[in-house]
Amino acid sequence: MAEVFEKIGEIPYDFVRKRLTVICREGDHARLITKGAFDRVLACCTRWREGQLLDQEGRKQLEQLCDAWSVRGIRVLGVAERRMALRSSYGGSDESELEFLGFLTFADQPKSGIVEVLSDLKSFGVSLKIITGDNRLVAQSVAESIGLNASAMITSQELDDLRDEALWQRVSDIDVFAQVDPNQKERIILALKKRKHIVCYMGDGVNDAPAMHAADVSISVDTAVDVAKSTASFVLTEKDLKVICGGIAEGRKTFANTMKFVLLTMSANLGNMISMALSSLVLPYLLLTAGQILLNNLLSDLPLIGLADDSVDRDWVSLPHRWRMGSIRRFMVQFGLISSCFDMATFALLLWGFSADVETFRTGWFVESLLSELAVVFALQSQSGMTKSIPGTMLWVSSIVVAMIAISITYLPVGTRLGFVPLSPNMMLAILSVIVVYVATSEFAKQRFFRKNLLR
Repeated sequence: MAEVFEKIGEIPYDFVRKRLTVICREGDHARLITKGAFDRVLACCTRWREGQLLDQEGRKQLEQLCDAWSVRGIRVLGVAERRMALRSSYGGSDESELEFLGFLTFADQPKSGIVEVLSDLKSFGVSLKIITGDNRLVAQSVAESIGLNASAMITSQELDDLRDEALWQRVSDIDVFAQVDPNQKERIILALKKRKHIVCYMGDGVNDAPAMHAADVSISVDTAVDVAKSTASFVLTEKDLKVICGGIAEGRKTFANTMKFVLLTMSANLGNMISMALSSLVLPYLLLTAGQILLNNLLSDLPLIGLADDSVDRDWVSLPHRWRMGSIRRFMVQFGLISSCFDMATFALLLWGFSADVETFRTGWFVESLLSELAVVFALQSQSGMTKSIPGTMLWVSSIVVAMIAISITYLPVGTRLGFVPLSPNMMLAILSVIVVYVATSEFAKQRFFRKNLLR
């Protein structure tokens, strides 16, 4: 007949003891059963092999057996027990004079294709580090199997001996951190952030929560414990690092296109503000009426929707970028002033070259302002030259359609109601010439601007 056990107590696991103990009733006695990190369990044992004294030779045999599994990447836990009298409570001091029973071994081999995935991550400028509570032999075996450098590994004890300043200097060059506790995981993440790294931490256990909270981005899986999933920025529905590679690519494309929109919109708006402010000093009338301004803004913004699906330079995908407000400000001022200078040139052309009246002047500047804003998008939507970057289909198709509407509206009856008048062929040609020079100037200035890598 099988023995009947009744659980009557528990000494919970913690990251100092690295053991979990349960106490069961066995007749009129208690049976204390402990499992945990092999070295922490072995330290509590005085007997083995059905009560024999565990001497130094026996400990050495057990340690060699554990090491033999560990170097193959197999995680090892120890199990021990002790029979004792029934009591009302039990504590950590009862985890002593135990009898070593045996091992629990776990094989968790890296998935096939992991080396290729790590190569893809490297091409994105992403480096992988292993931060684990497993012993150094297991960590070294796993690291070497996936191509990481485990020769400069740091363990828990070595971390405790390092001051924060020393860790900051070494953390970027270490690929493997072994036998670390949750607080040390968090300390490693904070050290990486101190060195200006953008840190993503992937974890699925309770002991990963502090590090996940400290990281810039945290990832978990849908089979993780609740605290890990609630802390994570993203929860993966499939355990595959290829998903992360795809996410990095899409995220950087989104960031690049968002940056394009911000730069283009801010510089164009600044240029228009300067132009309208300066014109008010010399013109006895407004540059555009309220209705014309609204139409200009509507038509100029429509093609920018295509930036969401625009093509992105390889550099923006292969390298990480950050928001740099100083660089954005310099871009806005530089290209806003260039835009305003060509607006001034258009004003001079219309007033002194063609002696334009109010309606003709407003129509000319409406066309120039709108077409120049559409055209300069193709110069500034890429860091590379205009001839080397192919814009997205939606962007160039919508830009052509809006440009045709902008020109044709001045010849249609609806244009008359908005205060527009038809432009002569010579005036239209002159305006288009200004736009061509403006785009060429912006292309030249762009090359000089991005050559300094101000947005990386």
